[in-house]
Amino acid sequence: MHNQGIIRVRRTRRSGFTLLEVMLVIGLLALLAAFVIPNLTGSANTAKKQLAESAVGANGAMSNAIRQYQFHVGRFPESLKDLSEKPGDEDTAKKWAGPYIENPDNMKDPWGNEYKYAGGEAATHNEGKFDLWSNGPDGVEGTDDDLTNWKRE
Repeated sequence: MHNQGIIRVRRTRRSGFTLLEVMLVIGLLALLAAFVIPNLTGSANTAKKQLAESAVGANGAMSNAIRQYQFHVGRFPESLKDLSEKPGDEDTAKKWAGPYIENPDNMKDPWGNEYKYAGGEAATHNEGKFDLWSNGPDGVEGTDDDLTNWKRE
């Protein structure tokens, strides 16, 4: 017997994925990303708010630096810059034990804006002490997202 008259059909195995399989995987990844990414950005904003609150709060880093300055010098700083730079006034410079904040970048809120401050007689919310606040995520003063060291109504 000769096999000359028989046509052999070879089956070859394909390697790789079909277009349908690739599109299905991409669709599933897109769906997963649609649920995960908003949750991650929400967590980032919450973390930034907590960081700002911890700076301006009663026992926050900025609040403690202001109180240390007031304890050493005998009055509240005129501006936050006084916490990192030695005063030019000779009497104040003798009492100054700073810098109370080493890096001036630490005087910015998590959104990159300067913390706001009013001390002594200029304080309107904590009379005779100091007001310290961040304008919050929107960067606009007086809006609902501001973070302050006083109780808001």
